[in-house]
Amino acid sequence: MAHVLGQNQYGKAENRIVRVQRGSGRHEIKDLNVSVSLSGEFEDVHLTGSNANCLPTDSTKNTVYAFAKQYGIESAEAFGILLARHFVEDIERGVVHRARIRIEEYAWQRIPGPGPVSGPGQTGHDHSFVRTGQEVRTSEIVYDGRSVQVVSGLKDLVVLNSTDSEFRGYLKDGYTTLQEADDRILSTRITARWKYGHTGRDGEAPPPWDHCYTQVRRHLLEAFAGTYSHSLQQTLHAMGTRVLDHRAEVDEIRLELPNRHHFLVDLKPFGLDNDNEVYYAADRMYGLIEGTVHREGVVPVIPVA
Repeated sequence: MAHVLGQNQYGKAENRIVRVQRGSGRHEIKDLNVSVSLSGEFEDVHLTGSNANCLPTDSTKNTVYAFAKQYGIESAEAFGILLARHFVEDIERGVVHRARIRIEEYAWQRIPGPGPVSGPGQTGHDHSFVRTGQEVRTSEIVYDGRSVQVVSGLKDLVVLNSTDSEFRGYLKDGYTTLQEADDRILSTRITARWKYGHTGRDGEAPPPWDHCYTQVRRHLLEAFAGTYSHSLQQTLHAMGTRVLDHRAEVDEIRLELPNRHHFLVDLKPFGLDNDNEVYYAADRMYGLIEGTVHREGVVPVIPVA
């Protein structure tokens, strides 16, 4: 029976890089975790043992660090596009057909208070930072020699509404024990990925990546806070539509929202009433609500995990 080599790719995963920009007395930091994956003319590497078309993964790692020095890191998306174009366009013999760059970015904030501050009107230390400890920013850039595809996102952004959430009127069967709730805590850990319409063709100007990230994050939070929730599914849709309504550069957004359940503790054995005040926060098991919201006519491309 004949065997066929199917889809394959390789690269160097999780290259941790911290870039300090020291152009003035006031430093800037970019803290990234970069993974490179290449696809192309690699059949012989698998089938014959010839490595003539194999760029070592160590070389891809070195490229990440060298490019950080040569070009700086304006944003995760811009840095990823630069790397992806290089691997497809500059590697000899054109053996790389497609490059995928995945980036996680860890945010730092300046430590406030007295200390070195280089100029009037500036706040926080010039060179002292603290990790924010909230969400991780994500980016995935794919370049195939014709156009780029940019999917940005965030993960581990934990939010909670202490009221304005209910869950009732749902389908019930012989195994249903859940009691309807007129007023409940709604909490989730947001994972969001959104695809930009930007393709990088014909000198097309890129969107302002950092500003777009900040604004998409803001609209996600404002929709979560401002929606009276009849279900987490309804909240998901409100979050997605708000982003599309306010950010024209985004074509689709996919959300994964685990329901971080909070259960009222029975205090009656202690002679106490619990008027929606004391809860047990359960981290497992949890309902997982997922969905994509996209513009009409757009074919969704963000994969379903």
